[in-house]
Amino acid sequence: MAYLAAYDVHHARVFGRTEPRTGIGPFMNLAAQVMTREPYASAKRVFWVVDNGSSHRGQKAACRLAAAFPNTIMVHTPVHASWLNQVEIYFSVVQRKVVSPNGFTDLAQVGDRLRAFEDRYNSTAQPFQWKFTTSDLDDLLARLDRHAPADRQEESSAALAARSTPEGL
Repeated sequence: MAYLAAYDVHHARVFGRTEPRTGIGPFMNLAAQVMTREPYASAKRVFWVVDNGSSHRGQKAACRLAAAFPNTIMVHTPVHASWLNQVEIYFSVVQRKVVSPNGFTDLAQVGDRLRAFEDRYNSTAQPFQWKFTTSDLDDLLARLDRHAPADRQEESSAALAARSTPEGL
């Protein structure tokens, strides 16, 4: 059994489903579960932040999702950085609190437990309020530059940032 989930970061809401296996079909079923309801169906843009799993890897997956739901934009997290995707944090909680230890008698019991946890999560979760601003990031990078050893200050973060702008490329 596979548990697939999408996470609305603005409303702290999980949309989950169980499927017999992973793959393109189950991923598209999850996308349809979300994208056929409001506010997603009529939204101008809906960003799907995904890891590099085989069912949603690469440009083909992005094109497939956009063909089915033209208002979607698939964004892939960097390889080995799935922790940036908030649904992965949810999966971490599910792994620790819901399916471990694995004292289940059958898959139906696992599915029931997953759905019950999802319902409980959705009734209590609150959206995360970001407080770290771009100014905070600039200040942090400046402090790091000041404290970096001389031999490691080959290129300051300001120089790197300037070079990464379209004008600097």
